[in-house]
Order: sequence, then structure tokens, then C-alpha cells
Amino acid sequence: QVQLVESGGGLVQAGGSLRLSCAASGRAFSNYAMGWFRQAPGKEREFVTAISWGGGRTSYADSVKGRFTISRDNAKNTVYLQMNSLKPEDTAVYYCAADRTRWSTAMDDVDYWGKGTLVTVSS
Repeated sequence: QVQLVESGGGLVQAGGSLRLSCAASGRAFSNYAMGWFRQAPGKEREFVTAISWGGGRTSYADSVKGRFTISRDNAKNTVYLQMNSLKPEDTAVYYCAADRTRWSTAMDDVDYWGKGTLVTVSS
């Protein structure tokens, strides 16, 4: 069992930056692929980014490439999402996700979800 707790959301102006964190419980954290999804108001949840168990592989949705960076610290059981050059269309609840496989390009089979943290980007 893995529990995920996101933090770091908030209100930011367009062009600004935020860093989200996801703290995971459980000793198997380093064996999981981790990722972030988001859900904007009135829209379905969508994949944002993923990182492999050791951090050597990453993938990004086209909409965030070059602006967002995922990273992880297995010693701290934490995964991060650095978001730069934020746009109003990035406004959403951001969810942390864990996949038992060590690498998953689009996190197609998420095993655990966090409860989410709200990011609001004002224009």
C-alpha cells in the first residue's frame, strides 16, 4: 500500500512558477514509476508527466514540454513537479500517481492516487 500526499499548490500569476511535491509512504516507493496528472474544471483528468523508478526516464505531455520538470528523491520518498512559465490553461487540480511498474510512458495503469492540490494561474 502506498499513500500519496501532494503539496505546493496555490495561486500564481501567468508566467510565474510553482513547485509541487508528492510525499509517499511505504518502503516500495523506489520501485514505482511516479507521475502527475491534472484535471481542469469541466474536463477529464489528463496525463502531465511521468518518471521511472530510478529517475533515468521521463515523459511529458506536449502541452507542458519545456516548461515542466519532474524529478524524484527516493531517499526522501518524494517526487516533485517544477512548473515554470505557467499559463492560465494550466489551472487544474494536480494529482500525484504511482504505478507498480518501474516505467510507464503515460501512466496507463495507475495503482495509487493522491487527493490532489489546486493550482490556479491568473492572467
